[in-house]
Amino acid sequence: MKIIDCLRDDRMILDLKARNKKETIKKVSAPLKKAEEIIDFDLFLKDIFAREELKTTGIGKGVAIPHARTDAVKDFVMVFARATEGVEFDSLDGKPVKLIFLIGTPKKEKLNNHLKILARLTRLSQKTSFRDSLLNAKNKLEILNAIREIED
Repeated sequence: MKIIDCLRDDRMILDLKARNKKETIKKVSAPLKKAEEIIDFDLFLKDIFAREELKTTGIGKGVAIPHARTDAVKDFVMVFARATEGVEFDSLDGKPVKLIFLIGTPKKEKLNNHLKILARLTRLSQKTSFRDSLLNAKNKLEILNAIREIED
């Protein structure tokens, strides 16, 4: 599963303004409120927050990947957001988050697929060139092109 296959331009926020982790997750999840993949948006949000309580998904280097395996979605969903000013997210390295990938996976889906996309995002996020291309992109098309390029 490739990131480029999961991300749609109507599920991208390039100028996210938020004060903290809770507000960030609420704003980043907002494009999914009416998404066809969502069965129960409130449960989805609750499951994202429950996962976040286990351990922060702020993986460091300005990246967070809030996620949940949940019965609230019937198909894989992803939202990308960029907060150029950075958001306090209780990240592992203590630094603000600027790039957020929010993910929902149905519980009925094999755990393997959920872990593969998390691993892929984590691996790519370690690359300075990937992070820089997302931070410097001028529009959604440039975001998609940057992801496509690094995945090819």
